[in-house]
Order: sequence, then structure tokens, then C-alpha cells
Amino acid sequence: MTRLHDLPHAAYSVDYQTLANKYRPVFDKIAEGALSREKNRILPFEQIQWLKEAGFSAVRIPVEHGGDGASIPQLFQLLIELSRADSNITQALRGHFAFVEDRLNAQRDADQGHWFQRFVAGEIVGNAWTEIGQVKIGDVITKLSQQDGQWRVNGKKYYTTGSIFADWFDLFAQVEETGELVIAATRTRQTGVDIADDWDGFGQRTTGSGTATLVNAQVEAENIIPFDTRFKYQTAFYQLVLLAVLTGTAQAAVSEFSQQVRQRTRVFSHGNGDRVDQDVQVLQVIGKASAQAYAAEAVTLQAAHAAQQAYQLHFDRDEDAEKQANILAEIESAQGQVVVADLVLQLTSNLFNALSASATSEEKRLDRFWRNARTAASHNPLIYKEKSIGDWEVNGKEPIYVWQIGGGSKEAGGKTSP
Repeated sequence: MTRLHDLPHAAYSVDYQTLANKYRPVFDKIAEGALSREKNRILPFEQIQWLKEAGFSAVRIPVEHGGDGASIPQLFQLLIELSRADSNITQALRGHFAFVEDRLNAQRDADQGHWFQRFVAGEIVGNAWTEIGQVKIGDVITKLSQQDGQWRVNGKKYYTTGSIFADWFDLFAQVEETGELVIAATRTRQTGVDIADDWDGFGQRTTGSGTATLVNAQVEAENIIPFDTRFKYQTAFYQLVLLAVLTGTAQAAVSEFSQQVRQRTRVFSHGNGDRVDQDVQVLQVIGKASAQAYAAEAVTLQAAHAAQQAYQLHFDRDEDAEKQANILAEIESAQGQVVVADLVLQLTSNLFNALSASATSEEKRLDRFWRNARTAASHNPLIYKEKSIGDWEVNGKEPIYVWQIGGGSKEAGGKTSP
């Protein structure tokens, strides 16, 4: 079957090195404090502010609107570099770049200049979709309703990644009166909004992925967006952010373990030399991990080209071509996730073979690379991605683009719930 990588890539007006050089000084500053933030669970408010001031929130916005005009592959290459500095920050911005992508697609049919201006001004958007507790699949507890002529939203969201740093929520809700599913772009800094840093995962601990509670929070009517207009390759895009997180984590791990090898003076009597950095088996460990990280980046950027093709075809108004592009964007991102997750989880564990028990020191926190990778790779179970890919290859079944998580029809133990 035809693959998107068989098609020519579009020529991009923005040179990647010029684009990257704009942001690399900020990335370098971010990297300097990453270990300290990990040790002390310091949320990166300051570091995200640096990115906003540098214009990173508008990196995808067209040049004529004040942004950098980056393509999707260029965005994800930048996100890999940012993830090498601190993968938590990339994940914290996941919801922002997805909302930006949605507004870029919406520009085809309606002017989005007001949103573009906000992004250029440094405003960012956080995620607020998932609900936990007594919620069944298909239900939406967060409700939007009119009160005294104003739209108000009430509900509680978990996994609100990045929202604690953000100016807006990308909030999934249901209109109480009609049952319509919508995105309610809601200002985070207003009465009735509380965002807690209560994420308790063992990895990606500073992404701000906690609970948001909204009590009669106001939503402007022009910021209520029908969910069925959401950009079609959104699931692929969200997965690409995780692939960038994983790839950058892999690169950071290879760099840090290489430095640890260079600094190590103690050798084993049954090793292969008087210096660790000359031990051929140690070098083999580093070499294999480096190759795996290289492969992860190549796969991630290839999948990003598939999303770019879906974006471009959206503006051609050829529904059949766009549908095919969206299918392949989803399939390629899933293929990438399956392969990259395994590569990165292996290398972040196997790199410990280059050192010894001292590498497990809490002071060094070298386990952070595996913990962060394991957490990022757990967001969307790989087994379902593998099944979806197989169903496409064997049966030509179109993948599911939008899915939910919630209570099933049966309780644990097989008892039917009331």
C-alpha cells in the first residue's frame, strides 16, 4: 500500500538551523537546572516563561502573523531538542501545541488571527480533557451551561498536563442543555478555577499534570468550539509529542551516561583496561544506546512528515486524499510509538551496564531517564496500538482517532454494575 513517505515532502520556507539557533540558548539554560528540579520537584514556571518570552509558543504560527512558520517536522525536531534539556517541559506543552494545531487547521474556514495574536504574545494553553472517578466511557461530567446570559462551566479534570503554567484550558465539556460535545477554551486565571499539583506518578514529575476544578468558571461564547470540528490527525499529533519526549529522553540519557563513563576512575579487576573510557565492552554499551537513540529520532521525524502531509491536504479540500492522509498519520504515529518506546526503555535500562552500583545513587538520579520514559510510554497502552496497526494491515480497518477512558460495563471480578 502507498505510504506517505513515498510522497515528496513540501519545501519549507524556514531553515531549521536558523530556527533552532533561536531557541538553543534557552534550551541550554533549561538543561542546567533539570537535575535540581527533578530532585526537589520544582515546577518549571520560570523555564516555561523563558520559552514564552523567546516566542516558542508561536513557533508554528505563520510568519505573516508574527510566528516562526515552522513545519510539523521542524516543530518536533525542536521538541526533541527541548526534551533532551528537560522532557517534562515538552510534555507540559503538549496540550498547547495540539490546540495551536487545531487553530491552524481552523484557519482554512474562519479567521483565527485573534488566537494567533495570543500565541505570539506568549499565551499558552493547557490540557483539560480526562475525568476520573464515577465516569463511564462516553460520559462527560464537565458541563457547560448558560446562567444569566453567560456561559459557565462546572467540573473536575485530572491529568491536566501543563495547565498550571497556562493561560487557557483546552477543556473538553458537554453543553448541558443540548448534549453537544465541545471544546471550551477557558481562561485559567479567573474566579472559580483551582489547579492543584497533585500528580503522583514516579516519572515526569514536574509536568503539572494534576487536578483542575472549575466552579461556575466563565467561558466567552466565541471560545466554544464544536468538538466535531477538531483537527482530524489530533491523536497522531498527541502521540508525536510523546515520541519527541521519548527521543529527547534517550539522547539525554546517552549524553549523561557517556559523561559518567568519562569521569569514572574505578575499574574492575576482570574488566578490559586500566580506564573505563577505554573498556571495549563499556564502549559497546554506549554505542548501542547511541544507535537506538538515533533510530528513535529518525522514526519520530518520519512520522511527523506523515502529520505534515495530513495538514497540507486539509487545505486542498480533497476529502478522499485528506482521509487517507489522516489514516496514515495515525498508523505511522502508532508504528513509531511501538518501536520507539521499546528502544528507549531498553537503552535507559541497559546503560547501567556501563557503570556499577554507584550509578544507582539518589544524588545522581540516573534512573530518571527510565522513569520518565516509562511514564511517557504508558499514556496510551502499546498493546492497543499494535492491535490497531495489525487490524489496518490485515483487514484495512480504519484506526480510531478519538477515544476515551472510563468505567466499563462490568465491575472487577465480572459482576455487572448497577
